[in-house]
Amino acid sequence: MRRPIERLRDMIEAIEAYASQGKDVFENDELIQVWIVHHLEILGEAAARLGKSFHKQYPEIPWEKIVAMRNILIHEYFGIDLQEVWNTVEYDLPELKQALQALLRSLSLDENPDA
Repeated sequence: MRRPIERLRDMIEAIEAYASQGKDVFENDELIQVWIVHHLEILGEAAARLGKSFHKQYPEIPWEKIVAMRNILIHEYFGIDLQEVWNTVEYDLPELKQALQALLRSLSLDENPDA
């Protein structure tokens, strides 16, 4: 079973996989679209696997929104709004990454106070 720290690292890695090439490349390259959607699904799955009790301990992270987006991407695959996906990449993921990194640092220090 993966520990919360490992799942948070999974989430950060999924965020780092988003398109740094920009919106034009995203809009015109189906492989990039699939790549980004896949990593958003990973992000949401890792968040879901952390569990509701973990979510309650760290309410500063929008866990419900992350998991809800994953569910939409998985279950409404052919109805995905690519503009909404791009907006998430551009506006939500940078802030989420910072929050997850801060949480990860906090948990790492709790596990290893001498670090």
